[in-house]
Amino acid sequence: MALHEAVKLYAPDAEILIKWPNDLLWAPAQAVAQLSFPVPLAAKLSGILLERTGECVVIGFGVNLAHKPEALDRPTASLADLTGAAPAPPTFLETLADIFARWLGRWRSEGLEIVRAAWMKVAHPIGTALTAQSGGEKIEGLFDGLDDQGALKLRIADGSTRIVTAGDVFLI
Repeated sequence: MALHEAVKLYAPDAEILIKWPNDLLWAPAQAVAQLSFPVPLAAKLSGILLERTGECVVIGFGVNLAHKPEALDRPTASLADLTGAAPAPPTFLETLADIFARWLGRWRSEGLEIVRAAWMKVAHPIGTALTAQSGGEKIEGLFDGLDDQGALKLRIADGSTRIVTAGDVFLI
């Protein structure tokens, strides 16, 4: 949520979606307005990696500010693409750190539900087709929200729901 909020400060008019578990995607406004999902032109703007060691968690944020990687297996975007300019990395980092501290405080004092509810408001819509690669298994289904622990809920073809706690997820 902190990264989404920070990006929206610099690109308030851009449609920025969160894709579980860790990506921000820019979706063209016309696709969002037409509810054309999956958004074929949804472009990866940023990602987050978390690593846990004992009681410590290290979080890495990768944000395409002024530039973006080219020739990947998916579309990419930079903040400069969305706004015509990009903040200096130290400026963006300070903004993100302040917002992250606030969201961390809310999570600690109010619990996960406040974060989960905010996340759902800016995620791709319920019913978005997804593929999850988890533990060597490929699972296709429709996004059915997050469980009370923040895990991905996928409604699969037989009508059942699969809970995904880790893995790579792709819009299909």
